Amino acid sequence: MPPSSSAQRKGIPRPLAIVLALLAISVFINYIDRGNLSIAAPYLKDELGISATQLGILLSAFFYTYACLQPLAGWLVDRFDVNWIFAGGFFIWSAATAATGLVHTFVALFLLRLLLGIGESVAYPSYCKIFTLHFPEEHRGLANSVISAGLVLGPGVGILFGGVLMARFGWRPFFIILGLASLVWLLPWLRWMPKKPLIPRTEASSQHDPRAGITLSEFVGLRSAWGSCIGLFCYDYAVYFLITWLPFFLMRERNFSASNMAKIGGVAYLCGACSATVCGWLSDRWIMSGATPTLVRKTFTAGGLALAGIFVGLAAFGGRSNCIAALILGVMSFGISSSNIWAITQTLAGPEAAGRWTGYQNFVGNLSGVVAPTLTGFVLDRTGHFYWAFAILTIVALTGTASWIFIVGPVEQVVWRENSSAQEISV
Repeated sequence: MPPSSSAQRKGIPRPLAIVLALLAISVFINYIDRGNLSIAAPYLKDELGISATQLGILLSAFFYTYACLQPLAGWLVDRFDVNWIFAGGFFIWSAATAATGLVHTFVALFLLRLLLGIGESVAYPSYCKIFTLHFPEEHRGLANSVISAGLVLGPGVGILFGGVLMARFGWRPFFIILGLASLVWLLPWLRWMPKKPLIPRTEASSQHDPRAGITLSEFVGLRSAWGSCIGLFCYDYAVYFLITWLPFFLMRERNFSASNMAKIGGVAYLCGACSATVCGWLSDRWIMSGATPTLVRKTFTAGGLALAGIFVGLAAFGGRSNCIAALILGVMSFGISSSNIWAITQTLAGPEAAGRWTGYQNFVGNLSGVVAPTLTGFVLDRTGHFYWAFAILTIVALTGTASWIFIVGPVEQVVWRENSSAQEISV
């Protein structure tokens, strides 16, 4: 049913707006930290004397712990105070970033990337938990789009300024200063983190004991769970392909200078952040006008992913101008999709189960962070070019589009039964 007229007139309260801004800054820092090694990749490859396959393994190391710890992170934020779980994870990943600038061996870098993944594993379960506790359906498009804007701006600013600063001062000072400066974020978070949940328990969610959790058997028995996991895996594959290999592609395949690479990446991600914010706002307006969350969320999520796969795939072909235009349009399309992905998850899971559903879904989705960098390095070593790597990305993105449309069911909260079986409200 459409939101009430009073809900349509109410905006996000000021304290929650501050919380949302802090969360956006945190995901901005998060994605700079997870993507900064790819900016340093050309320097690392030469400094360590490693192959493209080894570089791919190093770039994917973060995702080994990040993906595998998602179910545990989801359980933690549902079982304990999400605000403190998130603060602890933020401290760990910032410290790992700073320490990366101090080490000099492949093994040490690999281990610190694993530690970075441990810290960042709590991020998205925490975001989803906070949104389901404090933001109603008609504000979740905007709330998630702000997070998505930070997600897209992080790599963009990292490429833009990181590329320039690394070219001038080296990559190590960038890591050290970034990690230490990020710790300042904890001070306003401890002051403004939300306290009292604003979303009432629904009849469906009240049937479910939050301490019991969503069991894995419950989760895998849901059609929408499979659809959201496959859809996120395909979306993340394309995103992590760009985060880990775009700087290397632009500099070594397209022969752009480090400064030009930084400008191209920065502009593309800036446009993506704008598209994410605008589309999140538009999706909320559409729902407030009477459209169903199913129609709205699926249109933005699936449509944006399809366009992203097509445009980014075209970046490997044609001249330099075609490459730049295709990348910008592709990243903008990712913004369209990302503005509504997690709104779907939050509605399906409900307040009590949001953390664990996000953990399970993010575990599957972020396995692509292991596959995409490693597979791309393997393909690059075998073919000497990025053509097949970009073609694989397009196929994966279109597969994800089909999953969001046809496998994910109606975007309505799942009914959790007391006897630990789960059924969807509509099939």
